[in-house]
Amino acid sequence: MATKWVYKFSEGNAEMRNLLGGKGANLAEMTGLNLPIPQGFTVTTEACTNYYDCGGKISDEVASQVIEAMKDLEEIQGKKFGDLEDPLLVSVRSGARVSMPGMMDTILNLGLNDEAVEGFAKKTGNPRFAYDSYRRFIQMFSDVVKEVDKAKFEDVLDDIKAEKGVKFDTDLDADDLKEVIKRYKGIYRKALNEEFPQDPKDQLFEAIKAVFRSWDNPRAIYYRRMNDIPGDWGTAVNVQTMVFGNMGDTSGTGVAFTRNPSTGEKQIYGEYLINAQGEDVVAGVRTPQPITKLAEDLPECYEQFMSIAHTLEEHYRDMQDMEFTIQEGKLYFLQTRNGKRTAPAALRIACELVDEGKITKEEAVSRIDAKALDQLLHPNFDEAALKAALPIGEALPASPGAAAGKVYFDAEMAKLHHEAGLKVILVRLETSPEDIEGMHAAEGILTARGGMTSHAAVVARGMGTACVAGCGDIKFAEDGKSFTLGGKTVKEGDYISLDGSTGKIYLGEIRTVPASISGNFDRIMTWADEIRTLQVRTNADTPADALNAVKFGAQGIGLCRTEHMFFDAERIPKIRRMILSTTKEAREIALNQLIPYQKKDFKDLYEVMEGRPVTIRFLDPPLHEFLPNTMEEITALAKDMGVTVEEINMRRAALHEFNPMMGHRGCRLAVTYPEIAKMQTRAVMEAAIEVKQEKGYDIVPEIMIPLVGEKKELAYVKEVVVQTAEKVKAYYESDIKYKVGTMIEIPRAALLADEIAEEAEFFSFGTNDLTQMTFGFSRDDAGKFLESYYENKIYESDPFAKLDQKGVGQLIEMAAKKGKATRPDIHLGICGEHGGDPSSVEFCYRAGLDYVSCSPFRVPIARLAAAQAAIANR
Repeated sequence: MATKWVYKFSEGNAEMRNLLGGKGANLAEMTGLNLPIPQGFTVTTEACTNYYDCGGKISDEVASQVIEAMKDLEEIQGKKFGDLEDPLLVSVRSGARVSMPGMMDTILNLGLNDEAVEGFAKKTGNPRFAYDSYRRFIQMFSDVVKEVDKAKFEDVLDDIKAEKGVKFDTDLDADDLKEVIKRYKGIYRKALNEEFPQDPKDQLFEAIKAVFRSWDNPRAIYYRRMNDIPGDWGTAVNVQTMVFGNMGDTSGTGVAFTRNPSTGEKQIYGEYLINAQGEDVVAGVRTPQPITKLAEDLPECYEQFMSIAHTLEEHYRDMQDMEFTIQEGKLYFLQTRNGKRTAPAALRIACELVDEGKITKEEAVSRIDAKALDQLLHPNFDEAALKAALPIGEALPASPGAAAGKVYFDAEMAKLHHEAGLKVILVRLETSPEDIEGMHAAEGILTARGGMTSHAAVVARGMGTACVAGCGDIKFAEDGKSFTLGGKTVKEGDYISLDGSTGKIYLGEIRTVPASISGNFDRIMTWADEIRTLQVRTNADTPADALNAVKFGAQGIGLCRTEHMFFDAERIPKIRRMILSTTKEAREIALNQLIPYQKKDFKDLYEVMEGRPVTIRFLDPPLHEFLPNTMEEITALAKDMGVTVEEINMRRAALHEFNPMMGHRGCRLAVTYPEIAKMQTRAVMEAAIEVKQEKGYDIVPEIMIPLVGEKKELAYVKEVVVQTAEKVKAYYESDIKYKVGTMIEIPRAALLADEIAEEAEFFSFGTNDLTQMTFGFSRDDAGKFLESYYENKIYESDPFAKLDQKGVGQLIEMAAKKGKATRPDIHLGICGEHGGDPSSVEFCYRAGLDYVSCSPFRVPIARLAAAQAAIANR
């Protein structure tokens, strides 16, 4: 049987969203409800895929079904498409299965040409209306289908209004509009070197092709990447009989919501314009009226409108976003869809729909966009102030929230000015662990290099600090005290503002408003916790971060990175002394000086977590990261250690690595210097035993050995850990239990997980490094070339932001299965940044993991995503 590429509105329903797109499915559903819908047909999403399969051409089979559907529409309407006296006119709209901003704009009044417009004027007895409709069609077709700059057309309209001495388009008469049309066609001819198309059939197929092309425009590709929408879905095209809101004072057009999309309040919300077409409402040329005023202008239409709006919300059991047109006193609905809403509105609407008995708690939980919770947990810009702001650049939205402050280029200066009471933005080429204090002091962080899981991004998310990363357009001055971006020079001490949710960078200070969490948030989260089985832990290195995470509902710490603890001013000299020592004895002396600090760190964490599990990763980064870089610091260290500057520089050179990410780090440090693992084990065990004795918490320390790729490697380090731990237990006369596990972040470890599980009591998948090593590219450098991969459809999303389920995911599933085969009670978790990405959380649920761990501010997102995963996989 031949494929059906085109469906009349009367042939579809709401269940056919994947085939007809959201708009087409809803038009079909409303037709089935006998609502006043201008009739038409939908060209399916499969036809879009077929268009690309045919090399950017509409196949003969699709074309013939479109022509057949148009004949059926002519019969319904009693008019002919292309008729010169009473033409059937149509609108052409895109409609993917999910609403996608940036897709093709609507084309209205398609089917008019130089002759038909005269017949249309006679038939309607309204020449002004006819020529207004034609000039609108020429502008839309030129802009949307042929990509001629619409500003050129707007300039013509403004010129003619100025010549006539009038303010509004509605003040122009038919002769004025004829002149507009003449000039519009001149713009088209000059831009494209051809006449404006006169055959309505050509107009229609050009418009359909333009919708299909818009599926792959840069805006659409970017939006899909940000919202996990597959590229092979395609978009449908809706061809609908025109109704006209620009026929006089009993006609109009508007947009309305059944509830307030900003607050969620249960009241009709919207606006309309009398004597206008759809684009006038959003263009802002005339000021629309609130929807409630329609009760005065056209009371019968208002009453019918309110009745249908109520019907639609009852039918869809969700807040509706509706477009309508009134043609000479008759109301038509052009579309309805579940309305986009702010995060606070989404929570309120979901809770109130449960209270009204319209949906279940499970449906309420499923309807919240987990990623949108970021809006609630971070400060945002004041909307009015944002509209007036000057954007100077855009990069990766690495950590959400809004921040404004004075620019400083090094961590020390950021810290000093923060302590002086100023709001600061730290701007760096890239950040490293030694910048931690400056990062902590900053309202926001901007880097020229790095991706969504760079050091800056990971640390900023952990602290809940806004971060924009990888802004390659930044040009730093040679003195490092200013940068140029978007044609503007920003000097140290100047104000900039960052939007970590969009990646936009603004000149000057924009007012921010604090985050606010309502009781609806708590209700949704309580329901989510009742539904989910996957636990949610946090990645936290400080008591403050851990406490924040507990407030957000974290059930433990899945990753405590110990390296950040060594950069404190009191500690860094001691770790440097250890690194630069040439004998084991000297290293142990230096390390013993660190034990009180490490022990206090761990005690503070254990106290905050009150018996919840805490996984502590032993030292991971290469040692050279801790060494001094400035001559001043090198000289001070040499003096402290009683050695020469040359000796220190020779040691620095010896530690230098060509590829540190794959160098002397992780468990390799503990193999070379077992005394580091001894010191950390002692600090962990002493802290746990003392807190258990002092506070009564039942603590089971989880010691995680990073970067293991071989069972014997883990066995060697584990023996050091166990021997030390048992000595501490004996000293304290304690029977405390503890676990030793590993991070699976090297592909070889996943392949040999059954062997490694003989030694490891738990696996935590470090998906940041596992992704790097599986793909073979650096997360800090990938941003330079990934854009080309998106454009050429090689990758659809950033594998560091959204887990690569096909490749990296296969390694995780294999390791989980092999690990459980060896050790059935093995505990499995994920602690990479993917732990806070909703689609990755669902994968972890399906893969049988016990928990996900993410930065504190992403804990609510992971909790909600875990509940949604449980619902979706029932």
